[in-house]
Amino acid sequence: MPVNLSAPDPAALHAVEGVRIGVAEAGIRKAGRKDLSVILLDEGAAVGGVFTQNRFCAAPVQVCRDHLAANFGIRALVINTGNANAGTGEDGLARARATCIAAAQALDLAPEQVLPFSTGVIMEPLPVERIQAGLPAALADASATHWGRLAEGIMTTDTVPKAFSAQVQIGGATVNITGVSKGAGMIRPNMATMLGFLATDAAIAPELMQPLARQLAEGSFNRVTVDGDTSTNDSFIVIATGKAAHGVIRTLDSEEGQALVDAMQQVARSLAQAIVRDGEGATKFITVRVEGGRDAAECRQVAYAIAHSPLVKTAFFASDPNLGRILAAVGYAGIADLDQTGIDLYLDDVHVAVNGGRNPAYREEDGQRVMAGSEITVRVVLGRGQAADTVWTCDFSHEYVSINADYRS
Repeated sequence: MPVNLSAPDPAALHAVEGVRIGVAEAGIRKAGRKDLSVILLDEGAAVGGVFTQNRFCAAPVQVCRDHLAANFGIRALVINTGNANAGTGEDGLARARATCIAAAQALDLAPEQVLPFSTGVIMEPLPVERIQAGLPAALADASATHWGRLAEGIMTTDTVPKAFSAQVQIGGATVNITGVSKGAGMIRPNMATMLGFLATDAAIAPELMQPLARQLAEGSFNRVTVDGDTSTNDSFIVIATGKAAHGVIRTLDSEEGQALVDAMQQVARSLAQAIVRDGEGATKFITVRVEGGRDAAECRQVAYAIAHSPLVKTAFFASDPNLGRILAAVGYAGIADLDQTGIDLYLDDVHVAVNGGRNPAYREEDGQRVMAGSEITVRVVLGRGQAADTVWTCDFSHEYVSINADYRS
């Protein structure tokens, strides 16, 4: 079960004018499940995207990059689950392009105006003929109110759909923001999530969409990890339809630009944290905050060392305050001139280590009390400067192994 995360109420998700969503059952891997989704955009929508840094990136990622660079104006997104179309070579590229061609023909668009997305098993041919056959049903289902269906339709090993909305006032107009994501394992995106789609009806200058997507990912999806693996298919797409009744935002540093970024970041962060809360087999949601670094980069370096450690993650699952594992991870994070005598360690409100050694006032039962909770904050103070950064992760349970051992069956 996910950690303090429930399925969204579809009625609470704001429609975004200029966006329609359709979902269908195409039998891509298993019968009787929603596995093919389309996102249709009105003409004039602005789109930005960031993608996996895994050099073994999937065919749809390569096609998406090409189509965004072509700058024809994105009008449709096609998303399939059950098959990642990764590790499939030239044949995989041809099948991803065939998906775009099929959608373009149905919508009277150029193929370059379609972005394809896939998630699922790697190194198996994409059954593009099932996507082609399922597209009419997905297109016929298109509605502005189907965000909840989209959140379900992009799931793989997720146990609950992930979707959030927000509203913000910009130039006297109410702006809607809604997003969905999927992901539960193979998560250490280093750019985005496995799949994430965030839309707003705000009017944003098209040249701002790429920096906006990067900024939102940096403050959210780039701060989560489940298991330290970077997927071949990670994609995060940001859409602005320009339908809201306010002047065009031409700089993200303006008062209105910052208000919009803050509201969109709220949704992006909720989506990213939901992935950790629904991490495969997760029983605990863990915030790792590192303070007192010389810069944010070394704070993240230490935070990820802690968050990726199987020994740390299994200790949290067992509620075992074997906290030397955390200090060990700090030590091997790779900061060559780290002075261990300047390090303090806290679990929530419990001061565990001071000046690199056990706090004389620390009692193991206090550490165990904190670790027995479902939400835990690890705070490390490096004593080297004023920088800080935060990463969100989860524990490792027996269920994580079972899910991944049985994934293809």
